[in-house]
Amino acid sequence: MSRELFTSDGQRKYLTEDEIDRFLAVAALQERSEVRSFCLVLAHTGCRISEALGVTAQRVDLEAGAVTLQTLKQRGQVRFRSVPVPEATIDTLELVHAIRRAQRGRQASAPLWGWGRTQAFKHVKHVLAEAGIEGPHASPKGLRHGFGVRAIQKTRNPRLVQRWLGHRSLETTTIYMDVLGQEERDAAQAMWS
Repeated sequence: MSRELFTSDGQRKYLTEDEIDRFLAVAALQERSEVRSFCLVLAHTGCRISEALGVTAQRVDLEAGAVTLQTLKQRGQVRFRSVPVPEATIDTLELVHAIRRAQRGRQASAPLWGWGRTQAFKHVKHVLAEAGIEGPHASPKGLRHGFGVRAIQKTRNPRLVQRWLGHRSLETTTIYMDVLGQEERDAAQAMWS
């Protein structure tokens, strides 16, 4: 078992596809629209909380349907990556944050969310709890890991997932191929078919 995807006692640290879907369903019901948009960006880009908090209107490409993130953990280098997101996520960002208008004005370089990491973490944990998701995987990092697992399974392209997650090493990305439970069963089923 990979030490990255499982705790020392064997519990998974990633959200399953079903849990991500439940998280998104509960996020869609949140009263505060900016909480909804933040949850969508986390779930659909696999970014870290601090990377999401750095998103500005100018980093949302409405035409390409992508969000550009400044990649953290790059040993002093400034690197960016663009991650395609569902059209509904782009629509939500436009509706909640008036992206087109902001891109034309002084707000283009202002963060979309004015929270700090602690407040953002609390919002995500609240949505996870409302979705009935508990355990070591019920965290923003669990969403990131869940994105990685889902992306590897759906694309079967580790290099693409490496780029989306902003990993320097392909070896880091390949941990998402070590899955358990239904994900592993689905992979085996594809092999048997």
